[in-house]
Amino acid sequence: MKGYLILEDGSVFEGESVGAQKEVISEFVFNTSMTGYLEVLTDPSYAGQSVVMTYPLIGNYGVCLDDQESNQPHVEGFVVNELARLGSNFRKNIDLKDYLIEHDIPCIQGVDTRHITKIIRNKGCMNGMITTTQYDDLSEVLEKIHAFKVTGVVEKTTCDAPYTVGEGSLKVALYDFGAKKNIAKSLANRGIEVTVYPASTPASTIIEGNYDGVMLSNGPGDPEENTQIIEEIKKLIDSKLPIFAICLGHQLMALAHGFHTEKLKYGHHGANHPVKDLNTGRVYISTQNHNYVISEDSIDSHIAKPWFINVNDKTIEGMQYLNENIKTVQFHPEACAGPLDTDALFDEFVKMMEGE
Repeated sequence: MKGYLILEDGSVFEGESVGAQKEVISEFVFNTSMTGYLEVLTDPSYAGQSVVMTYPLIGNYGVCLDDQESNQPHVEGFVVNELARLGSNFRKNIDLKDYLIEHDIPCIQGVDTRHITKIIRNKGCMNGMITTTQYDDLSEVLEKIHAFKVTGVVEKTTCDAPYTVGEGSLKVALYDFGAKKNIAKSLANRGIEVTVYPASTPASTIIEGNYDGVMLSNGPGDPEENTQIIEEIKKLIDSKLPIFAICLGHQLMALAHGFHTEKLKYGHHGANHPVKDLNTGRVYISTQNHNYVISEDSIDSHIAKPWFINVNDKTIEGMQYLNENIKTVQFHPEACAGPLDTDALFDEFVKMMEGE
């Protein structure tokens, strides 16, 4: 069956519908990862978005369910140049096409993903529609597409109730704003008992829980709309607990300190983004998935200083808060998929909790 991608600039791409046959409107971004498509599909930070994969062949090793970063896909739609007909891997549980259909995710193959990527790079992230209907008149469709907005997605992706991962002498409270599984796993692998809390959890619950530290997770959407969460983070700051934050958590911590965030033209989505540690000058390759960054001009140098910057566009990739036991990064040290260059930042968090 034919499938169509309609972008809000009026561009229409015809391909083959190989996933769920449904119509969906979302924001479209591109991801430059060569592998890790399952981790992309199941990353809660993509809630409200559809992903265009730049690598030409996707699905060649099937779906290994142990590699999911959450219990289900969170992307709204998936666009590939070619979907592998048969995945080959000894760990494979199911082929990607069947996985997409099972989870009701529309997917189009046979379109020029390079052309789509160039449009997004030149014009910025934009809304679009995946459909199996060929529209002769796009006026009403484009009106619907323009009206779409990614909102309320943290509430949709956070856990329903607290749960615990791992065991050990150190205890960490992990705020789930749409957390990838490997954040808790990376901490648990270091002998830490991690209690994962829903995004709406009051700071008082954490403070009264006698935790050694707090981790703020990644998550989807515009950080500025999470006003109540920001108020709770302010209380955590006042508690003097060691805090480490990743991605959305990094942005929310900045907002809690009175800084501002801004939307990037087309975001950073992939597993090959270089970041520079400003303390050592060393460059690491990182996994990233974000559309928003901290506005450098808004940073009060008496409160915090940049820790990492993006080598490509010089945007803020990490912050150190002065006179506070708080460090944050925009990229994903837990990777999955992607390089483990910055995995040692979890050890840095352990040192923060141990007072080193």
